[in-house]
Amino acid sequence: MKTSILRKSDLQSVPTDVGIDAIKIKEPVSIVIFGASGDLNKRKLMPALYHLYQDGYLPEQISIIGVSRSPMTDEAFRNLIQTSMKDAKIDAPATHPILQNMFYIAGNVDDAAAFKKILAKLEDLEKQRKQACGNRLFYLSVAPDFFSVIVKNLSENKLTYPRSQTEAWSRVIIEKPFGTDLASACKLNDSVKSFLSESQIYRIDHYLGKETVQNILSFRFGNSIFDPLLNNKYVDSVQVTVAEPLGMEGKRGAYYDTAGAMRDMMQNHMMQVVALTAMEPPSALDAQSIRDEKVKVLRSLVPFTAAEVDAYTVRAQYAAGELDGKPVKGYLQEEGVKPDSMTESYTAIKLRIDNWRWAGVPFYMRHGKRLKKKVTEVAIYFKDPPLNLFHQAAGNADLCMIADRPKSNVLVFRIQPHEGLRLSVACKQPGLRVQLEEVDMDFNYEKGFAQRVPEAYERLILDSLRGDQSLYTRSDEVDYQWRFFDAILKGWAASGQKKLPQYTPFTDGPEDARRLVSGGRHSWRAIKDM
Repeated sequence: MKTSILRKSDLQSVPTDVGIDAIKIKEPVSIVIFGASGDLNKRKLMPALYHLYQDGYLPEQISIIGVSRSPMTDEAFRNLIQTSMKDAKIDAPATHPILQNMFYIAGNVDDAAAFKKILAKLEDLEKQRKQACGNRLFYLSVAPDFFSVIVKNLSENKLTYPRSQTEAWSRVIIEKPFGTDLASACKLNDSVKSFLSESQIYRIDHYLGKETVQNILSFRFGNSIFDPLLNNKYVDSVQVTVAEPLGMEGKRGAYYDTAGAMRDMMQNHMMQVVALTAMEPPSALDAQSIRDEKVKVLRSLVPFTAAEVDAYTVRAQYAAGELDGKPVKGYLQEEGVKPDSMTESYTAIKLRIDNWRWAGVPFYMRHGKRLKKKVTEVAIYFKDPPLNLFHQAAGNADLCMIADRPKSNVLVFRIQPHEGLRLSVACKQPGLRVQLEEVDMDFNYEKGFAQRVPEAYERLILDSLRGDQSLYTRSDEVDYQWRFFDAILKGWAASGQKKLPQYTPFTDGPEDARRLVSGGRHSWRAIKDM
């Protein structure tokens, strides 16, 4: 039974007097986007910059320089972005300041000549603003193989400022994946940090920019009634789910077959969500305090032994099937996927966090392609009351037809789609019988707030311009995440398994995943609309 009884006014928030003016970027800035002709820039970055400008967060004096290999004029680049933004339902006129302040430079990331052109353009723009040097943000929307070489060329061609620079700032946003295992992540970290300080490095995880992910902190620490309950005294288990009905559309097979569900989603996005859900209250809402608490959670993860990898993990691939009467390929039949691939399109893990708050509470994570619905959520299952009063009352059936024990309370953070919060509670049905039924207290962002919910990249780009790294991943976070997942990857590699089990597409996933939650009070939460 679903009952929407939670209103916006019912949610207590942290009092604040921070308005647009307090976080608006006032100084001129130049943004250089590597991989500017790529899908990410066209679908996410440019729409985010457009909305930030429209909402008054960006300065009038802003310049955007796109860098890619394809030869293109400034005008052609502007037309490309203008056309692509229409897919995001943005009808920006050609005279819009964001488009008019866009420029394009063609070149390879390993060609020093291209970086000299970028420097000349930046210096020309800064001269027009009468600046000796200007604020610069570099966005690396490219394949991971190019991260190190771009950072090296930025430094050697004096596009980024030395660590001692005080007149202006230069920062670099690096997209995921940050390494494919512990060794490669450490190598990449060492390479990047040989040219940049940690304060200049912004390792982006777009999940951290989503409203509901941010609201996990606000909900926990801004309301005194909830965080005292989030510990091993009251919580039975936690489930983190990221389900997608899509397969390898967009010719993703070749990339995905080198990554898999664990590298693509679990090691980064989902582990960050777990850290936010499990962390202790930070001493302040600043980058160091928040990231310090997340690292404590990651350090408390109980690593798997070789024997435990099989016991606490499940992996599988989706089989062929059909959707609306039309055939759908199995994972091994997808373009770009090796016919004997051992890459998982589904994985589930049972985590243990060994600290005072969460010892004994299992955290379950699952992610898969070709599942029933598109769902990303965190579900916190609470323990049953110590005394179960609501059982069948023998000898009193004429007045008290008491139902079976009620379901456990569940607190759900829905991250996408239909961002919101839900708390399920037991309630007596109207009538003379004592009959309990589960009802939901619902809050939906779209319905609760009469305003547009910003995209994740809007928040993250604005934070990078402000110098706020709270929602960016620190190097030691990356290290501890990979330390945990490296043991799993090595365990899988050493298992000698030659073929992965298959699961029926557009279901909740493989049957074998049930064994992870067997013996507990709860089963996997059904993948469904909220």
